[in-house]
Amino acid sequence: MKGSVIDDQRTGAVHLSAGELQRYSRHLIMPEVTAEGQRRLKAARVLCIGAGGLGSPAALYLAAAGVGTIGIVDFDEVDLSNLQRQILHGTKDIGRGKLESAQDRLRDINPEIEIELHQCRFSSENATQIVSEYDIVVDGSDNFATRYLSNDVCVFARKPNVYGSVFRFEGQTTVFAPHLGGPCYRCLFPEPPPPDAVPNCAQAGVLGVLPGIIGMLQAIETIKLIVGIGEPLIGRLLHFDALKVKFRELNLRRDAQCPVCGENPTIFSPIDYDQFCGVREDETIPAMSAHELKRKMDAREAFELIDVREPFEYEIARIDGAKLIPLGEIAERADELQREQLIVIHCHSGGRSAEAVRLLQQRGFTNVYNLKGGIDAWSDQIDPGVPKY
Repeated sequence: MKGSVIDDQRTGAVHLSAGELQRYSRHLIMPEVTAEGQRRLKAARVLCIGAGGLGSPAALYLAAAGVGTIGIVDFDEVDLSNLQRQILHGTKDIGRGKLESAQDRLRDINPEIEIELHQCRFSSENATQIVSEYDIVVDGSDNFATRYLSNDVCVFARKPNVYGSVFRFEGQTTVFAPHLGGPCYRCLFPEPPPPDAVPNCAQAGVLGVLPGIIGMLQAIETIKLIVGIGEPLIGRLLHFDALKVKFRELNLRRDAQCPVCGENPTIFSPIDYDQFCGVREDETIPAMSAHELKRKMDAREAFELIDVREPFEYEIARIDGAKLIPLGEIAERADELQREQLIVIHCHSGGRSAEAVRLLQQRGFTNVYNLKGGIDAWSDQIDPGVPKY
């Protein structure tokens, strides 16, 4: 079919069984799809980065649609807090690897397809090899380092990158494909935001059904690219506001100065994306482990424990004895702290508290430490009675 990312030679070698003809009958009777389009779906190889909020609905509908091979990259385990939105997994899967859970669910949806599992972190070392095995990448990641990595590798490999992201009540999706005439992720976001400037879902929350909407849109775009129908979201960003139930479309332009897909590119292979996005742990920030903090508590040493999360987070879970001073107030309330005393600062996972340490250092504090891993680490390593969220 015209416009398909799957070539005719591969499609011609694919046949549909009697069972598949019945399974996909609602596709086959559509003149835009027909048996040829279904064979293209069966011939296609799609990689889903992440089996979480976006990857769950995307993978489910791609499997149901008959995409012949679905690859999934993930290294995490199913947690109770995932189940509000990550519909690949169920309560019985808590503690299992997400890949195991995803494989079982997808095989139940459609035993006719192949599922390839990549139990690893998607990284500069393995991304090129993994992506080379697939026709399209569906990026369901939740961090900037992985988004830049998936973008760059797809540009190098000339593979469409079906992008999606969610935040609280809003989501967006597009198709990055410079080889098909559109821009890439770097054209839209030349530089990553400062570390911790944009809270992730664990910090800001997300309406559970929102990833379902965006993930399904990613699946629709992927199917259109495979079958060769419709107008893919190349050069167009679709934004969705769940509170208003409104879609907005923004036109995207390719940046001639883009270092990856521009006229004179300067990046030709994966870089150090953690360094680029500033997410690697800053070794200049003094840090303390949860076990070290517990030892100081048990020894009744004198120190101040400061919680820089938001009040609503403090209501969900707290470490006994912690004083709440939200990060946005830490600079103006620095005089409340005793400069001569040891100060330990914590947040949810360590990012905001590291920024608080920097702010206090700039104001002359010299005996201030960041709690590694935040209250999550405290719950995991010291007191499981402290709720995780």
